[in-house]
Amino acid sequence: MSQTVDRALSILPLLAQGPADLGRVADRLGVHKSTALRLLRTLHEHGLVYRQQDNRYRLGARLFALAQEAVENLDMRDIAHPHLVALNSQCGHTVHLAVYEDGEVLYIDKVESRYPVRMYSRIGKPVAITVAAVAKLLLADLPEAERRALAERLDYPMYTPRSSPNAAAFLKELATVHEQGWATDLGGHEESINCVGAPIRGADGRVVAAMSVSAPNVVVTAEELLTLLPLVRRTADAISGEYSGNTHPSPSKDAS
Repeated sequence: MSQTVDRALSILPLLAQGPADLGRVADRLGVHKSTALRLLRTLHEHGLVYRQQDNRYRLGARLFALAQEAVENLDMRDIAHPHLVALNSQCGHTVHLAVYEDGEVLYIDKVESRYPVRMYSRIGKPVAITVAAVAKLLLADLPEAERRALAERLDYPMYTPRSSPNAAAFLKELATVHEQGWATDLGGHEESINCVGAPIRGADGRVVAAMSVSAPNVVVTAEELLTLLPLVRRTADAISGEYSGNTHPSPSKDAS
């Protein structure tokens, strides 16, 4: 039975490459055509494959519907929270999780610092979109035209001398973030607060959320906080793997 299931499931990635006829499916599985036909018929009955008029088979609409339903029912916060707690227990600093929705970047989870001096933030509250590390990560992954249009619409309040002053500077920073795969906010929103963040990716490789570690200067310097970047990125990769169903996500680019 397990061999039959394994063979049937092996057909799906083959058809993901494009329609295939019975002979090609049988060859790929290393079985007789009659065996391949029985497997294809069973998958067809469940809507997972579809037989075209040219007698080739392709992936069925039911498979896409199931995938979409699974994605819609995934709760990023539930998946990420244990990882955020584990990261917080290792470093002791505030950990945030954020998503991009309707033109805003919102915190959807937070694990408080264990230190007496803490930063003010609240779940459900929009972040300072032109300076926050999580915002840079989420916006950097937008298609270039959408990213540019959004940057042109934003206001650029100078929270501190390190804030992004205009769209051109912001777009340049987003390009850097997109290339390196991580982001910082080193005193851009509050001079005394530093932050380092990493992206969380879905099965298609696109950024679906972002996480960060933040700490005030009186607790840890910016240089010391940056030494946590590999740990932050490993945590983001672990969340990405669990969210996407890929237990072996591709390694992050070097932080250097």
